[in-house]
This record gives sequence, C-alpha cells and structure tokens, in this order.
Amino acid sequence: MVNARFTLEDVRSRTYKGRDAWWTVVLVDPLAGRLVRFTANRTSLSPNSLSSGALVLGLGAAWCFWEAGTRWLVLGAVLYHLSFVLDCMDGKIARLKGTGTVFGSWLDYVFDRVRVLICALALTGGQYEATGRPEYLALGVAIVFLDMLRYLDALKVAAARREMRSRLRAARGAVGEDRFVEQMLPVHPDEVPDEVVPQAIDLQQEFRAQFSWYLRVRDWLARRRIRPHLVSGIEFQMAVFIIGPLCQAIIPVTAVAGLLMLVFEVAIIYKLWLSTRDFARAMAEAEGERVAA
Repeated sequence: MVNARFTLEDVRSRTYKGRDAWWTVVLVDPLAGRLVRFTANRTSLSPNSLSSGALVLGLGAAWCFWEAGTRWLVLGAVLYHLSFVLDCMDGKIARLKGTGTVFGSWLDYVFDRVRVLICALALTGGQYEATGRPEYLALGVAIVFLDMLRYLDALKVAAARREMRSRLRAARGAVGEDRFVEQMLPVHPDEVPDEVVPQAIDLQQEFRAQFSWYLRVRDWLARRRIRPHLVSGIEFQMAVFIIGPLCQAIIPVTAVAGLLMLVFEVAIIYKLWLSTRDFARAMAEAEGERVAA
C-alpha cells in the first residue's frame, strides 16, 4: 500500500534540474511532474520499471516509423514523445523517493541508446522501403553517428573538467575546499549570482573575456531553468523523431538539427580548450605559491 503524499511543489523542488534542455523544461516537465506526483503517491512503480516502459514505447514508435505512412509517422512521433516523458519520470521518481541505483543509471543510459538506434533504423529504413531513395540509408548512419558522437563527447568533456579541478585542488593542497566559478551556477531559477565570488577559481576567464555577452544570455536562460546548450542530443532526437515525421520533412529537419548540434558541440570544445589555458595558468600560480611557501 502506497501512503506517500508528495505535492507538486515537492516534485519540482526535489526532482527538477537547476538547468535542463529547453525541450524538457517547456514540453516535458509540465506533464512529467504531474505524472510523477500521481505515480509516487498512488503506485509502487520503480525507476527501472519506468525505464523499461520508456523502451517499450520507443519500440512501439519504431514499429510505427517502419510502416512509413503519414498516419504511422504521426503516431510514431507521439509515442516517441511519450517514451521520452517516461524516460524523464524514472530519474525524477528516483530523486523524489531516494531509490536511485548505479544499475538504474546504467540501465537508463543503455535503454536510451537502444531506443535511438532502433528508431533511427526503423525511420530511415521504412522511408527507404517506401520511396526507394538511398539517401535515407545514409541518413540513418548519420543519425546514429551524431547521437554517439554527442554522448561520447559529453562524457569526455565532463571527465576533462573533473580532472582539471582535481589536479588543481591537489596542487593547491586544498582538496575539497576550493570552489570553481563554473560550478557556482544556480540550482534554482532565482539563484543567479550577481557577481563572481572573488576567491573562487575561474577556469573560464578567457571564454568570458572573449564572449562577455554570454553571461547575460546564460543568466536569462538560467532564470527559466534552460541551459545555454540549446541544441543538444535531446533536441536533436526530438527533431529527428518528432518534428521531422510530423512535418513530413525528415531529411531537411534532420540535416538542420544535426548541423546546429555540431555548431554547439564545437562551441563546447572551444570553451574547453580555453579552460585548459586558464588551467595551465592556475597550475603555474599554484606551483609558484608552493615554492614561495
């Protein structure tokens, strides 16, 4: 018997990310938040069950995409969006109830990649069968490649940032004490800092100097819980599997979304490269302080 009495405010405060993809913030969270409250209060569904349900809906979307007709494409797009809603719910349930596990995180990640792979093959394969146009086969390869590239790049960029912070803390002899400017972003819309704390270590000085307007854009988006990476893997997926099928324009929509995602990925890589220059200077300063001491 489920006796929990979570409110919608509990769901928002405990499970909403401080910054998220605009598609999630605008088109998913309003529905997912209410479904999470109902699910948490009325059922005993686990996050892994929701992850599995998301995969099943994704497979249903793939079957519709393979059928290739207009009505099937629309139904496939709807099922894919519902699949993504469930996919967002599993993490929210885990955070709300404290039932998240390492295996659950792995399962969610693997199911996401499987869903994208199968839907990409079904969508482009179905269109090839229906039209005989070989460019759909190339499009399928491109979709899978771009999805893989985006998520592998995200993992490596995050690992590089963690390594820089760890090495700098060790060099300064203050492990766990130093604060980094890029980690001081708001966790709630009303917590955008007016200024940088002076003693915080800034590994984005060069980026800020070159793109001063970025801070204003970032803070405006942060107040709305939207991250400045406006075309990420999430938006790319939604363009391919929802917007393209609904508009009956799979090739042009995928091409535009893929190009925009690559532009944002290049910007992230450039920002990381500038951070490594700031990191080198900070390491030299730390070494100088150590020698002087």
